[in-house]
Amino acid sequence: MIYDSSYYYNLLKIHTHTAKQISEIRWEFLLQTLPQMKHHPVILDMGSGVGWFYAFKPDMIKTMDTFDVMPVPQTGIRHDKYDIVTLWDVLEHIDWQNAPDKRIEHVLKITHFTAVTIPILPIGKDYKSWKHRKPHEHLFRFKSIDAVIHFFKTRGFKCIKIDSPESPPREDVYSFIFQKIR
Repeated sequence: MIYDSSYYYNLLKIHTHTAKQISEIRWEFLLQTLPQMKHHPVILDMGSGVGWFYAFKPDMIKTMDTFDVMPVPQTGIRHDKYDIVTLWDVLEHIDWQNAPDKRIEHVLKITHFTAVTIPILPIGKDYKSWKHRKPHEHLFRFKSIDAVIHFFKTRGFKCIKIDSPESPPREDVYSFIFQKIR
């Protein structure tokens, strides 16, 4: 047997129910909002981690790149333009005030749509005991939905969908789709 990326992604598929559930929720969120995705979009999963989202991609998705800072199997950023860039659970890991991520800033310039999930602390909940508070891992906190929208607006995007389809199983996590307007 040859051990290639297909073998790797098949192993991922059989080893977790939760990753499958969350990946399917995310694919459904994208496909419901952007029906044009059924026509061979070029996708980049930025901050792909071990590759769950890629492993559970629908058969209709033919061109998908993956990139992560971890040393995991990935394609890298291979295209000059993307129809959609996904940033699932990524933005909170970057210190946007002191050290913005130039790779993310670059891919936001070469995409038409961006999909994001991000934890947002509900009003009245104590930050110190919040399950998504992860010192030294979560380096930035968006304090509201409006803060996320503003972040993308300053980069030339408008919000076209907000939802929390991952809650449950993931409490206080919001999903967004942004469209490039300039």
